[in-house]
Amino acid sequence: MDKRASLRGVVNYVGLQIGWLACALGAARGYPWVGLLVVAGHLVIHLLWTQNRRREIVFLLLVALLGTAVDSAQKAGGLLNYASDAPWPWLAPLWITAMWVLFATALTTSLRWLQGRVWLAAALGAVFGPLSYVAGERLDGIGFNYGFWFTVLAMGVIWAVAMAGLAVLAKALVSDR
Repeated sequence: MDKRASLRGVVNYVGLQIGWLACALGAARGYPWVGLLVVAGHLVIHLLWTQNRRREIVFLLLVALLGTAVDSAQKAGGLLNYASDAPWPWLAPLWITAMWVLFATALTTSLRWLQGRVWLAAALGAVFGPLSYVAGERLDGIGFNYGFWFTVLAMGVIWAVAMAGLAVLAKALVSDR
């Protein structure tokens, strides 16, 4: 891996962490637009460094739609509630969509090594997906309506499937390999 790719991976990872925190804390404190601005800045940097912007944008938009659908279904099913909620009661808020897009940038840079590794992606999704929601719950960005363990287990299944699917989608749409 060349130095430029390494730098891009580090910048992406740091941007992912800062963007996630800005979205979760901003929403919890009543300022969801802060996270949206941070993610927008991250996207500008990400797209400037992207080799094939068109394929990358298609991937990011698909993940935004799929992620919004997943979190909207969790909301509609009563599994989660959100701080700084969307204006529509059935839709996940924009800051959640921004988090999905932020995560999608990682699947083509700092987490690119997961592309095509379906079982590893599923296993990591089953562990780290719920941990992200637990952290969001601890920051008061989201709430668990069915109790801690039920929600964590449900999130584990949801994120195992989501990560496996997104790793395959990233490889199919964006990867040059």
